[in-house]
Amino acid sequence: MVERKARATLAAGCFWCVEAVFSRLKGVSKVVSGYTGGTVADPGYREVCSGRTGHAEAVQISFDPKEISFAELLDVFWRIHDPTTLNRQGADVGTQYRSAIFCHDKSQQEIAEQSKRQAEKAGLWPDPIVTEIVPFTSFYPAETYHQGYYRQNPSHMYCRMIIEPKLGKLQKTFASKLKTPSS
Repeated sequence: MVERKARATLAAGCFWCVEAVFSRLKGVSKVVSGYTGGTVADPGYREVCSGRTGHAEAVQISFDPKEISFAELLDVFWRIHDPTTLNRQGADVGTQYRSAIFCHDKSQQEIAEQSKRQAEKAGLWPDPIVTEIVPFTSFYPAETYHQGYYRQNPSHMYCRMIIEPKLGKLQKTFASKLKTPSS
């Protein structure tokens, strides 16, 4: 039997944070930090940070839709970052930190638009959601030192101050969707 994998590409600020969150979900087999949504082929971190490439820091998630749906991934997405701040997440400022959903097909586009409407209706955030919902074009994996950053550097101050509270919120809000420690 062939296992069916799907992909989701999401931007929600610093990719270290987003990767740490989504890698803990049941049904997610791989999360890669990288760059998408810009005009420069195969950009590097310094180029993206300049804001001149048009790319966002993002993650590409490989998941089994029989275990977790795209809509469920988006439910987590809306709650682990502030989708109401344009080109900003906390102290991280610039277009590379924008909130965006890069849709791989028409179905993802429809699910993303419906999910955004539901998040707005639920009043998850006091301000309007500014998340872009755009077609996926290409994804460029970030440099090796960015992959699994939290896992490799849990005592780094950024990880402790920014990522750990997100993981705490994930645990509190989505405990039933988390992998067991041994998985």
